[in-house]
Amino acid sequence: MNDDRKLSCVDCGVKNCQTRDKEYPEFCVTTGLSAETIEKVRKLYEEEENRKVSVISAEIENEFYLRYTRVQELVEFAKRMGFHKIGIATCVGLLEESRVLARILRKHGFEVYGAACKIGSFEKKSVGVAEEDMVNTGFVMCNPIMQAEVLNEAGTNFNVVMGLCVGHDSLFYKYSEALVTTLVAKDRVLAHNPVGALYQIGSYYKKLMKDDK
Repeated sequence: MNDDRKLSCVDCGVKNCQTRDKEYPEFCVTTGLSAETIEKVRKLYEEEENRKVSVISAEIENEFYLRYTRVQELVEFAKRMGFHKIGIATCVGLLEESRVLARILRKHGFEVYGAACKIGSFEKKSVGVAEEDMVNTGFVMCNPIMQAEVLNEAGTNFNVVMGLCVGHDSLFYKYSEALVTTLVAKDRVLAHNPVGALYQIGSYYKKLMKDDK
């Protein structure tokens, strides 16, 4: 273990920034923020869209806490935000799930437009992918920048990511002009439940600590 590492929020078990009823740890990021940084960020919430998103998100979290699924929260959020055209950026492997989502959204009055990850049908070699890196997944590359461009041109107000690969989702977020939320985070091994790996690791470490006693 590197004892010289800089500690941050992931090393904190106090969470006084949430409760404000304890002492902050010495390395607390909150207490280390400058007044200028805090004020700069606070002012960003005065922008109309940022404020609206923050207020509506808090309303939905409070009203439907532990009652609404993420799909239901997505629908409620889009309604309260006044969105009318929702884009779906989907992996081709999740087209069936995306069709179900589209039916749900259309039932709630939204216009829906989808873009699959292989749209444009570029070959991987065109961006420098080596032949040996196509053995398991084929020669047609995922095209998240094109997905974003297509949804931008379609004039979507809000985009939903459905299982784009790690990195591909990053490029989609980068080039989407509309706000983006993720409904499905891809994990082929764990049935698209990536946090399962963290729970498994957590249990493993608990066992290790117990065995060390």
